[in-house]
Amino acid sequence: MSVPEFAVNPLSQRLLRMLDGLNFKEFVAFLSAFSPRATLQHKIEFIFRVYDSDGNGGVAMNDMLEVLRDLTGQYISEQQREQVLTQVLEEAGYTKDSLLVLSDFMKLEEIKKKNMSKLEEHSDGQQQQR
Repeated sequence: MSVPEFAVNPLSQRLLRMLDGLNFKEFVAFLSAFSPRATLQHKIEFIFRVYDSDGNGGVAMNDMLEVLRDLTGQYISEQQREQVLTQVLEEAGYTKDSLLVLSDFMKLEEIKKKNMSKLEEHSDGQQQQR
């Protein structure tokens, strides 16, 4: 299957593998995650499936490193990837040996929202001081 728009997406091969063997209803459900109308829950479930490439219901450090490799290519070293991922996991209360399940991804999204809010508040405060 060749989809020209996928050529610019670093996760294209992973996404195309997810399409393999889907019936029409499953294909539509797959595409619905890209809709602006998709709920946050639906999008997080989709992202979880992207990371859980073996479909075992859990995402380990190696699963996350595979996605990070796809996203970063040769721009950062394997050691840097591992350091960044370990730091992110530790900040969220996990270790590199943790096996994350869907509810963990939901928790990580909440942490991200809080951090983004803090960042926006900090940025707004700096702009008001000027």
